Amino acid sequence: MAELAHSAQPEFWRPPSPKVETEALVSESMPTMAEACPRCRTEFLLGSRFCHTCGGKRPEGLSPNAQADAVVVARLWERGVQSLQSFIASIPWRNLKFPTWLRHLHFHAIKDRTGLSTGSLIAFVVGLACVAGALLVGLLTAKTLVDWQAIQFYRAEWLLAATASFVAGILLKKQSSPSDRD
Repeated sequence: MAELAHSAQPEFWRPPSPKVETEALVSESMPTMAEACPRCRTEFLLGSRFCHTCGGKRPEGLSPNAQADAVVVARLWERGVQSLQSFIASIPWRNLKFPTWLRHLHFHAIKDRTGLSTGSLIAFVVGLACVAGALLVGLLTAKTLVDWQAIQFYRAEWLLAATASFVAGILLKKQSSPSDRD
């Protein structure tokens, strides 16, 4: 009876039976794939090998053995964190004596001495860090002209970030009152 309908298409909800067995065997032998991107935590599209948001490669899912190993590592990590927390809690912080000059490095002491607002002082510190980054990039050694150009480009980026931070600090600075100007 089935031989009479040569060009009949199978119904869409029921695949032909010989392919079902081979697909089941192939799907069991293939490793499972991760369901979410480890970088951006976006769910992968069905059948995709790359993340549609960040472009990251889709890793293979964990096998049961790897999952068991991950659980063991997670328990070890938790024990390590708990022992570190108990060690830190056991330190007598009140009995420690710090040098007196450290009080000058407190954020509020610097803020009071400079007269800057909180946002302006943070922008100033970020700008100083960017200048330090530009200086530290200069410590890299270049073997070719292309390497030297790349280092100069990095230095320019650090200095541009420092400039932007300093400008943000100026814009965030509180205006002084007329009585302060006299």
